Amino acid sequence: MAAVSTVGVVGAGAAGLAVATFLADAGVRVEILEKSDSPSTLGSGITLQGNALRVLHQLGVWERMTEHGYAFNDLGLRAPNPEGTVVAILDDVQTGGPELPATFGMYRPTLAGIMRQRALDAGVVISHGKSVHSLQDIGDGVQVTTEDGAVLHYDLLVGADGLHSTVRRSIGIDVEPQPVGMGIWRAFVPRPDEVVRTDLTYGGRCFIAGYCPTGENDMYAYLVERAQDRHGHKDAGIMAELAAAYGGPWNDIRQSLLDGAPVNYTHFTQHVVEGAWNRGRSVIIGDAAHSCPPTIAQGAAMALEDAAVLAELLIVSDRVDEKLWEQFHSRRVERATEVVKASTQLAQWLLDGERDADVPGLMGNLAARLVVPA
Repeated sequence: MAAVSTVGVVGAGAAGLAVATFLADAGVRVEILEKSDSPSTLGSGITLQGNALRVLHQLGVWERMTEHGYAFNDLGLRAPNPEGTVVAILDDVQTGGPELPATFGMYRPTLAGIMRQRALDAGVVISHGKSVHSLQDIGDGVQVTTEDGAVLHYDLLVGADGLHSTVRRSIGIDVEPQPVGMGIWRAFVPRPDEVVRTDLTYGGRCFIAGYCPTGENDMYAYLVERAQDRHGHKDAGIMAELAAAYGGPWNDIRQSLLDGAPVNYTHFTQHVVEGAWNRGRSVIIGDAAHSCPPTIAQGAAMALEDAAVLAELLIVSDRVDEKLWEQFHSRRVERATEVVKASTQLAQWLLDGERDADVPGLMGNLAARLVVPA
């Protein structure tokens, strides 16, 4: 019998939907409190590494995902020249095991829709327009008061509410995401036939120019630059101007940008909560507990692993006690911290123009760690 009967989850992102579904499958009554009034249809693409796919396979959504996304097992490197010359094609590590691809690209809203439907099918209640006002640990549970005055009780509360987590602040953890010094343009565009994997270009007008196929007909492209005051900027013309420095598929991408492809701009952040992620019967996971630059595309994977490990321990344990939390933190904190440090180190090397950095060594060591299930 699971250690809990009722669980509240704050946030309907990947981590929240995953932990809710795993628990609901085990007979736990789960309610997700989501502050938005309706499911989001916004977003570009997402790059999922094998260890993220391993969790999604366990969740039972992998087969549905394959109907929409794009799988590949290698990584291309291109020169920052007008031709976009391919200088290397590298085998990528299948960190989810040999039965899953190394990397999978997908349109983010489509993945969210698949995960949301899976949660609903499992019996999860998703309550939209519910923002947390305050919470109180009451010994054998948590009392949550929402902004609209509702008072809710759960055996356990999971804060999967992102970078600026209300739950994190409410339980007294004062760690906040810190800027890395980089900003990223993202665009969702048609896929040229030439794009069959992620190709990265280092140098030129940006630190990184890259793209990832997300389906037979679409992909997302991104440019990483030194952080600018462009938060919320949606001017595709600026991204098109930066893209003019790159060749190959970037010629088609640039034309799509000039034709009005949707773009967005955000800054990279990093943080990790050291030590315990819980206070009493409230716990944070995913971006609430840690964030990192997407230099190795592990943000979603870490969030999904958090969800899977937490749900597993709650299902196999017969009580919520210190032993459960010790097991959870021993399996998650060090692993997530290593990913944050590696991702941030890669970003810092680029910012510093470090030419002698041991990128292959860093990536190889991390991949060897991630091949082992969380």
